[in-house]
Amino acid sequence: MNEPVPVLRAVDGGTAKLMPDIDRERAWLLTVDGAPQSYVDLDDPAHLEFEYARRLAHVVDTAADEGAPLDVVHLGGGALTLPRYVAATRPGARQDVVEADRGLLALVAEHLPVPDGSGITVHGADARAWLDAAPARSADLVVGDVFGGSRVPAHLTSLEYAREVERVLRPGGRYAANLADGAPFTFLRSQVATLAAVFGELALIAEPGVLRGRRFGNVVLVASHAPLGTDRLARRAAADAFPARVEHGPALARLAGGAAVVRDADAVPSPEPPGGAFGIG
Repeated sequence: MNEPVPVLRAVDGGTAKLMPDIDRERAWLLTVDGAPQSYVDLDDPAHLEFEYARRLAHVVDTAADEGAPLDVVHLGGGALTLPRYVAATRPGARQDVVEADRGLLALVAEHLPVPDGSGITVHGADARAWLDAAPARSADLVVGDVFGGSRVPAHLTSLEYAREVERVLRPGGRYAANLADGAPFTFLRSQVATLAAVFGELALIAEPGVLRGRRFGNVVLVASHAPLGTDRLARRAAADAFPARVEHGPALARLAGGAAVVRDADAVPSPEPPGGAFGIG
């Protein structure tokens, strides 16, 4: 039997590399320019290696009754880790995945194809442009997981963008954004303030060390007009191998600390991670 070998390819966003996991027979790590993007186990799509992916999955798991299908929009695709998870745990789910890097989509389709009948439709498009054209009230869940390199693009951080997300969500739907920041949390605070200007309920999921400003890291921000079930989210996050905390209500308002709402005219990308924050090897 042939051993899997790494795959290296130039894609729109840089140099992509697929590396086999020696401990799991058909599992692969995707990096772009050395930054980890996705981890996929083709035999076990419910296996989530990255902490932030597990936290996004907690939002999926608590968004509706166990196993109930959802209509999900994923802004940012990578190797389709979360869409595969949703397809495995919520049969009958309908999912649109929007990824601007067509070269990356071609690489994933060739080496890590999704099964027929998965309910996953992939679109090679800019996330904001696709969202602006999407039908109103067409999604139960919108996931924002777009990174240009290691930074969230500016046009996906504004009030105008958040209003488009709200327009596409059904009443009671929720938005989950994978963000990255470190102390003094200038970017994260602005995102809390911006989403709070549109949605009535917010929660934040992060590792305590990140929240205390000890290191730069991923933070999942969740928004809705309906109660988010923060107790359920907190129990799941606390049970992870790398436990996370859930902040909401007054504690989250204190974190925002009077930060200004971001508009398209003054939006900026998330900060550049410090050297080695997300690199591998």
